[in-house]
Amino acid sequence: MFAETWSATVRGIEGIPVRVEVNIDTGLPQLSVVGLPQGAVREGRDRIQAALRNSGWPIPPRRVTINLAPADLRKEGSGFDLPMALGLLAGMEVFPPDALAELVLLGELGLDGSLRPVRGVLPVALACREIGRKVLVVPEGNAREASAAGPELQVVPARDLRQVVDWLAAGGALDASLAQHFDLDGVEGVDTPPPERRASPPDLAGVVGQPLARRALEIAAAGGHNLLLTGPPGTGKTLLARALPGILPPLSPCEAREATAVHSVAGLLPPGAGLKRTPPFRSPHHGVSAVGLVGGGRPLRPGEVSLAHGGVLFLDELPEFGRAALEGLRQPLEDGAVSVVRARERARFPSRFALVASMNPCPCGRAGASTGAPCTCDPAVVRRYRARVSGPLMDRLDLHVQVDPVETSRLIRGESGEASAQVRARVVNARTRQRTRNESRDGAPLNAAIPASQLPGAIKPEAGALDLLHSAADRFRLSPRGIHRVLRVGRTLADLHGEEGTPPERIAEALQFRQPRGLSAPR
Repeated sequence: MFAETWSATVRGIEGIPVRVEVNIDTGLPQLSVVGLPQGAVREGRDRIQAALRNSGWPIPPRRVTINLAPADLRKEGSGFDLPMALGLLAGMEVFPPDALAELVLLGELGLDGSLRPVRGVLPVALACREIGRKVLVVPEGNAREASAAGPELQVVPARDLRQVVDWLAAGGALDASLAQHFDLDGVEGVDTPPPERRASPPDLAGVVGQPLARRALEIAAAGGHNLLLTGPPGTGKTLLARALPGILPPLSPCEAREATAVHSVAGLLPPGAGLKRTPPFRSPHHGVSAVGLVGGGRPLRPGEVSLAHGGVLFLDELPEFGRAALEGLRQPLEDGAVSVVRARERARFPSRFALVASMNPCPCGRAGASTGAPCTCDPAVVRRYRARVSGPLMDRLDLHVQVDPVETSRLIRGESGEASAQVRARVVNARTRQRTRNESRDGAPLNAAIPASQLPGAIKPEAGALDLLHSAADRFRLSPRGIHRVLRVGRTLADLHGEEGTPPERIAEALQFRQPRGLSAPR
């Protein structure tokens, strides 16, 4: 007896349809899975046999072959349990095999027949939509995530194997217990996703002083620019960086789908969660490996740069990170994506994020400080410390800010600055102007990601702006990349002030952030 259905595997964050073929024939009792099954797929044979037996459908003593096509594509994950089990039941004539023809099935089976959530459901759901499949059966814990693919796809959540079989035996009629509609954007639906459980970012009102760093933080949030905070320990660099998510607007629908897909593939999306609406904030330890930061491993998994897609990647104590890990940041900072290539497989992960880094000016942290004990580091030691961060990487950081200690009297008085809500309102307005200017489409690039070929049309420099940049570029020896980044920051400043063109004063302010105080080479 022969039966077939559909499932999918994930490569990177792309869902790839897989045809699941089941053949039950005479011969020695055996259950074999072919088609390059890896790890959890091979182990699924034991889970399937136990689940079927405990659900009341023991496999007959026949030769059973399950083929996962295309046969030359590696199949990863436990999501093939459900389609293989249902293919077996269709071959055993528990329900008509035709009932599986138009379905896509995904889910891990427990030994008692229960269905458990799996990774990568959103990419699979998007792949279903692209190939014209209308119905996707998933575990209940993945229903919200799958529904993010859009209303064109009917998501059927199920608790266990028996519930799906009863549904198929009844002709696949969608009833109130199975047919559920989730509106993850909370516009018209009757069901909204649970709030993300994470600590709220600190409010900027709690930051005393630091007007230049606060200004740089607002610019970075408005245009998606990279930021480097340099200063002695205890001056508030980490506090400022952790306050950045509080002034960022929610993710756009396109960004939300990509960020959710990345977290789903990485296995970081909790059961029952839907679209990630808040920009992610990732802060890996400086001992992270190059693979952990950029991505890789076996199977290929996204790294921290991809988990920060649409949000912020914070690298505290930048020179303490490994050289290989830091140099791996070059491609994602330029391209907004990471291509991970191995001998037998490759994947591409999105990684459009704002990099915020902090560092001390020297190993002891007191070089250039206006208060406290003087620096005691040898100049050669300072040079080696700063050389841990390469010039090409420093050149990719748009905003360089020196964070100095705040006066003791101001700290004792507890002066408060502008609240995050006020800054966030200006950031939202600036981003709205960018989206409107950049072809008014969802997922349009922020100023930090404007291609060089489109810079002249986006910048709209006013009289004297380019002359100022020309003279400054010669004086400060700016690289071509540095010139482009000054223009992008100037455009963001103009957006924050509601200006159509980019006047010279915006370029002048952008130039101030290219040469931080206290980072000149020690003599």
